[in-house]
Order: sequence, then C-alpha cells, then structure tokens
Amino acid sequence: MSIPTSSDSAQPNAPPRQTGQPLSKVAQFADGVVLGIARHWLLLINAAVAVYLLLPLAAPVLVNAGYERPARVIYSLYSFACHQLPERSYFLFGEEPLYSLSALEANGLPPAQNLFERRTFTGNLTTGYKTALCQRDIAIYGSVLLGGLLFGLLRRRLRPPSVKVYILFLIPIALDGFTQLFGLRMSNWWLRTVTGALFGGASVWLAYPYLEEAMNGVIQVENARRSR
Repeated sequence: MSIPTSSDSAQPNAPPRQTGQPLSKVAQFADGVVLGIARHWLLLINAAVAVYLLLPLAAPVLVNAGYERPARVIYSLYSFACHQLPERSYFLFGEEPLYSLSALEANGLPPAQNLFERRTFTGNLTTGYKTALCQRDIAIYGSVLLGGLLFGLLRRRLRPPSVKVYILFLIPIALDGFTQLFGLRMSNWWLRTVTGALFGGASVWLAYPYLEEAMNGVIQVENARRSR
C-alpha cells in the first residue's frame, strides 16, 4: 500500500492561481472617480467654494426680484453656519451697503431685540436685503476662492508656511472676534473684512500645497498600478 504524497493529495481540478486579473466594472469606475478627483481637486474645490459664496449673495437678489421662498431657503440653510446679524452683514438694493444697529432700528428693525431675534431680520425696501453670510464670512470664503485661483498659477512654486507663520495670520481674527464677543470693544466692517481675508488666504496657503502633494501621490500610485 503506497502512502499518498503531497502532490497526490492536492486537488487535480483546482484552478491555477491567477495574477493580474482585470478589475470589475464597479472597481474600474471607482478607480476612475478617485483618479479624476486627484487630477482635478483644485477645480472641484474652487467650484464648491464659488457656489457656497454666491448663494448668500443670491438671497437678496431673489428677494428683490420677488422670489421670497427660495431666498428663505438660502437664509435658513446658512443660518446653521453664520450668525447672520444684520448690523454685521452687507445689504443689497438699499440706501446703504451696511448699517449700524441704530440705523437699522431707525429703518424698520424692531428696537431692543436680542441677537437671536435680530438675526431673523432680512431687510425691507428702505434698507435693502442682507446677504445670507456676514461680512467676515464673505471675506473668508472670498479670499479662499481668490487664493485657490492664485494657487492654480503658483502651485509648482508655492511652499506651505510653517505653523508659527500660520498662527501669526490667526492672531488678528482671534483678537478682533474675541474682544468683540466679550464686549471689550466694537469691531467694524473693514476690520472684519481684513481679518477674515487674512485667515482665509493663510488657510489656503497652508492646506493646498499639502493637498497637491497628496493628490500627486495618488496619481503616481494609480498610474504605477495600471502600468503593471
């Protein structure tokens, strides 16, 4: 009686192990999506920031044109991201582009309201209609969009700042915001604009070079895998 060897006990009908099998259609589609995002990430981010910035500007345009319902939807959506206080917002189609609290109370805002009540005031025929983002937020996202467009021109030469340099750009917005929050002083529209723009621009300067490096790594890995 012969003793079966390992070669005898192996299944003769087992298919040989294959390498380099083609990916399924779902996997190919997923790889294509990932590669497309890696190649066009800057365009996608700039487009998203542009939409996010333009919708708050569209709200007063819609109200002025008589389309109050879609404007209310925009105001409601952005109320989760911004305080929308009218004395810290821009106005369109009114006598002035911005108003102090006393000026607003003289032109239709009920007096002695708390901030939760004031934020619901969107404007009237005299004041015009406020944007759905405050002055500081418009400056932040406007500088992020502008910084993203500039990065498209400088991406091969721009290097990110150190953390210490980035913190220096955060100090103005922190000082302006917290001193106003605790009632130590009152900010104004141009301080909100300048500090917001510094913060947004510095954030692009810090983050986008690292994103570029990471996306280039994804492209290189995917191209190497496909070449194999």
